[in-house]
Amino acid sequence: MTEFIISSILLGIGLAMDAFSVSIASGLAEPSMPRGGMLGIAGCFGAFQFAMPMAGWLCVRTVVRLFEAFQKLVPWIALILLAWIGAKMIYGAVRRSDDAPAPAAPRGAELVLAGVATSIDALSAGFALADYTPAGAFSASVIIAAVTFAICMAGIRVGKRFGDIFTGRAEIAGGAILILIGIEIFVRGVI
Repeated sequence: MTEFIISSILLGIGLAMDAFSVSIASGLAEPSMPRGGMLGIAGCFGAFQFAMPMAGWLCVRTVVRLFEAFQKLVPWIALILLAWIGAKMIYGAVRRSDDAPAPAAPRGAELVLAGVATSIDALSAGFALADYTPAGAFSASVIIAAVTFAICMAGIRVGKRFGDIFTGRAEIAGGAILILIGIEIFVRGVI
């Protein structure tokens, strides 16, 4: 049982790194983000990090061949989604006048897209859970989600701290981080 929990926590840490980076970028973009916004962002990433391994586990149990074809698209999807969100942040920062208010961190559809992009590799992690019972896969996914939530809350706090310090350039840095994460996922998935 202890080995199961430790391996699930370690898997959660590995899977949460992309979401952690996006959380930092969100904090950079909105240093005055209220606690509810922080909980919403971390909750969204945690929910996707729960759902994707479960979906991967289900795919392994049912439609493996269809999932293998989809697997080749994962790096492209992550690159496109994160590059689009990052470029939009940078464009908004460059085009905005000094007296215009800074935009908020991703919310709504943009947050869902970021959640998908950062957790799509967790779909593959469902393969690692293939031998688990349904209860085991569910438990592992809950642990992964909890770890992701905690890591993302920490990432938002780090971003907020540095967003206060670098107010003018924080949004550009956040957008660049998102684009770099997309490129990293793409390169890791293609090589």
